[in-house]
Amino acid sequence: MDAAYKTGPRNLITDVTGLRVGNAQDDRIKTGTTVLVADAPFTASVHVMGGAPGTKETDLLAPDKTVQQVDALVLSGGSAFGLDACSGVMDGLRAMGRGFAIGPMRIPIVPGAIVFDLINGGAKDWGENPYRALGLAALQNANMDFALGTTGAGTGALAAMQKGGLGSASLVLPDGTTIGALVVVNALGSVTTPGGRHFWAAPFEMGEEFGGAGPDPRGGLVSPEPSLKEQAMQVHATGGSNTTIAVVATDAALTKVQCHRMAVTAHDGMARAIVPSHTPLDGDLVFGVATGTGDTVNPQALREIYAAAAVCLSRAIARAVYEATSAKGDILPTYRT
Repeated sequence: MDAAYKTGPRNLITDVTGLRVGNAQDDRIKTGTTVLVADAPFTASVHVMGGAPGTKETDLLAPDKTVQQVDALVLSGGSAFGLDACSGVMDGLRAMGRGFAIGPMRIPIVPGAIVFDLINGGAKDWGENPYRALGLAALQNANMDFALGTTGAGTGALAAMQKGGLGSASLVLPDGTTIGALVVVNALGSVTTPGGRHFWAAPFEMGEEFGGAGPDPRGGLVSPEPSLKEQAMQVHATGGSNTTIAVVATDAALTKVQCHRMAVTAHDGMARAIVPSHTPLDGDLVFGVATGTGDTVNPQALREIYAAAAVCLSRAIARAVYEATSAKGDILPTYRT
């Protein structure tokens, strides 16, 4: 590792000043919600590269749309049901007096994205949609420290060969700029090379944050083994049943257009860590977030920030799977099982 670069003190997205993350889950259902919130509204955009996304309010984040900042972002399990988590977060933010001001009214801006975790061994016999309450609980739990793996929106996530989960990582550039990533890994593809020991993201590992197994010494690796996820679900993968959803963030003073470009570039990190990624059967997307204020960032600094965002996302993806833990009723093993 280049000595000029280091992780933040937590090695979490919350190393970006002002950001907090909250998790809430229902272990019986095997699902949950994760909320990213800040001390003040933050600049955000998004880029979608998967063929089967599930989203709310993401049109607002296009660079040409009027709203520049949001109050929170939601990552949730539950497929389309999980989009209701955004409503719970809106309820909580409204009670705090947060939101986009229109006359006397304040409307919290809370975009969100979901993963499909409805076939994972959990009970899905709820009578009332549980995600609104999970969203509110996740907001109320928001903190600078939070757990990874089988928690929050990663509770019921599955990758091709083992349980997925919630991951995060951070990186501090030589000039002090901090970049972080937050991700829910529920991919069609695999995060490990054939045999399940080595992570595709291994070249980017810092320390032994996901076990230190190192890169696979074999060459000629083209694709992973046949998906255990598809076998365990007992259905052929269909549109909407897989997704990796992520946030990359920085404390640099990026514009909305620059946040969009950071999200675009961060998809490179997803492709390096999941094989295959961005398929027609995944809803892969990345939110780009900036909390900083101050001078415009110069082109050289932008290039470093964007590259760091991709590296952080690769590492966060591997950490999500590495930190997953076993639970009753699981249909796939964990990486460390």
